[in-house]
Amino acid sequence: FSLTGKEALTHLPSLGSSAGSAQGRVHVKQCDLLQLSRKQKRLCRREPGLAETLRDSIRLGLLECQFQFRSERWNCSLEGRTSLLKRGFKETAFLFAVSSAALTHSLARACSAGRMERCTCDDSPGLENRKAWQWGVCGDNLKYSTKFLKKFLGQKRIGKDLRAKVDIHNTNVGIKAVKNGLKTTCKCHGVSGSCAVRTCWKQLSPFHEIGRLLKLRYDDAVKVFSTTNDAVGHSELAGPPRHGHSPRLPPAPRATDLVYVEDSPSFCRPSKYSLGTAGRTCSREGNCDSMCCGRGYNTQSRLVTFSCHCQVQWCCYVECQQCMQEEVVYSCKQ
Repeated sequence: FSLTGKEALTHLPSLGSSAGSAQGRVHVKQCDLLQLSRKQKRLCRREPGLAETLRDSIRLGLLECQFQFRSERWNCSLEGRTSLLKRGFKETAFLFAVSSAALTHSLARACSAGRMERCTCDDSPGLENRKAWQWGVCGDNLKYSTKFLKKFLGQKRIGKDLRAKVDIHNTNVGIKAVKNGLKTTCKCHGVSGSCAVRTCWKQLSPFHEIGRLLKLRYDDAVKVFSTTNDAVGHSELAGPPRHGHSPRLPPAPRATDLVYVEDSPSFCRPSKYSLGTAGRTCSREGNCDSMCCGRGYNTQSRLVTFSCHCQVQWCCYVECQQCMQEEVVYSCKQ
């Protein structure tokens, strides 16, 4: 399960407020419209609310990927996504990680929001979640989310070939990124804001923080190869030698490293992986030289309208004037 782009463009009917049997039929229809394996579709049909959550996670991961790569040559566009997922590039690694992170995050939030029938608020020991629920808050259920996700992705079967191991590793990096962002949030209750009673629950970090972390992992991604571990008799991932590490024993990548197996294309020109960078807007002081791949860039002036000289009028509205200003736009040459 990863971002191919097809799912995000598929129109799924809303569940609405129909009767139970009608809701069930719509739920099954939603599952059938998603690009899932046969086993995943069976799980989806048995989990009311899962299809909506899957759709939310696809949108969440796609938007975050495009935001994090908005200034890069590869901007996480939908064009070329299917071909990209067949290769072992750094970009493929990020797609697997952000997909699993988005699904983990969306499932946990769907549980706490009551959108999934088979899970509810976080029930970690030591937290007063029942009291939290009484006060109108509900912990994000990451425990259920990660357990269900591993079942949904079928990760019990470890891939034998290098690419399968890489994909599983990067998927787990995304899940770990969500786990690392889990915080305990507390709320005080008492007279005049005193903390006579304190209720605590688990809360996930905003997904932007997780996306930013995964982008840092992408920037420091490790190229790996397959090596045989003589002690256990099967192949493992191995990366380049690290400082202070024995050269005879290639080190395994860390659990938080994104890994890849082949160097990425430049993404400068149109290919089966992207549309290239011609016509992309850039920042003259920032990334034009890199994004335009040495082809140079065009400069264009345009007038933009914006609200200005705004004043608050009694009691409840704001009056603004419309101003215009010249804006300079830079875009990569063909």
